[in-house]
Amino acid sequence: MKPILAAATTKSASRQTYYTIRFLVDRQRVEDAYRAYGYFRWVDDLLDGDALAGRDASPAASLSRARFILRQQSLLDRCLQGEVPRDVSPHEAMLVELVRRSDRADPRLEAYLRNMMLVMDFDVRRRGRRVTDAELTEYTRWLATAVTEAMHYFIGSRDVAPYDDLRYMAATGAHIVHMLRDTYPDLQAGYFNVPREVLEAHAIETTDVRSAPYRAWVEGRVRLARACFAAGRAYLTRVRSRRHRLAALAYIGRFEWLTEVLEDEDFVLRAHYARRGHLTSALRIARDVVLSLSGIQTPGAPRTDSAAPWAGQP
Repeated sequence: MKPILAAATTKSASRQTYYTIRFLVDRQRVEDAYRAYGYFRWVDDLLDGDALAGRDASPAASLSRARFILRQQSLLDRCLQGEVPRDVSPHEAMLVELVRRSDRADPRLEAYLRNMMLVMDFDVRRRGRRVTDAELTEYTRWLATAVTEAMHYFIGSRDVAPYDDLRYMAATGAHIVHMLRDTYPDLQAGYFNVPREVLEAHAIETTDVRSAPYRAWVEGRVRLARACFAAGRAYLTRVRSRRHRLAALAYIGRFEWLTEVLEDEDFVLRAHYARRGHLTSALRIARDVVLSLSGIQTPGAPRTDSAAPWAGQP
């Protein structure tokens, strides 16, 4: 089955992702990369659909979301156990075909699928409630693992890439910034991206985004994201695949620009961000690509043998 639906879903959701897959993914895995992205884009859109329609408080809608994610978890388990389910929708068929065609000796795709499903499940469970710092840390760990393993599975899959403390840093930084960027739309949808401990310690509400304690927390997140990006670049100097390094640096660039905006605006979050200095950002990414492909670390990157434990991350 050709991934016409998968490719169309990907292109509609993110042109950058669509063209990254088209030009940088290993040729034999392009169709499956569209399936992987398209399937979870569909799942995520369905889970967020009620909020966009203003029905997020409905018990019936909550039950419907819970049943939907349980079905998707069951479907994934069946596929990974070697089944080829037939009772599926066209979108679910993307997952079935992806797993059926996969290299089962390669653990990276399963790591992507299982961790992304954990991310989707947590979004269902956290909606409408304040979550702890430990829960948000685990959430980011799942997401960073999923993104990183997917990139290694689909881009430069046969090339050496080290497994160490720096492996997931770039995606960790991206998720930290992503959650800051989406604070306002997430609040509207019932997702609270600031830990419960911060709110309780300073007696503030989830909506007190302009308060001094909230801004101090944002500043800490920005500092952490910058450290993660630097560590991620250090890791990329030891990844053999040039296509992989190019894709990863472009991924970092999609989020790193916002750290500069937040610093300039004294860490006050706003509802919308139009990407500023696009040409400057593109030139910076191009510079980093050239340095990375030359085996030269970018300024500020830590030594590649430095540790970057998970402690203290979101």
